[in-house]
Amino acid sequence: MLQEKAGEIAGKIWKALDGTEGMTVKQIKKVTKSIDKDLYLGFGWLLREDKLSVTEVEGELFVKLK
Repeated sequence: MLQEKAGEIAGKIWKALDGTEGMTVKQIKKVTKSIDKDLYLGFGWLLREDKLSVTEVEGELFVKLK
């Protein structure tokens, strides 16, 4: 069940980031309409697949597709 959910959220994150230079976690949360727990589950999925780059910019996490 959690694997399906992780994959679904990962897809939402991917779609949100596709065609952008990246977004903050707050922006992604707003666009995907996800709660923190689900959002980080999706980030974990994409990070494990080496699809994301995450950096800290001015105290906020900034996420972009590789």
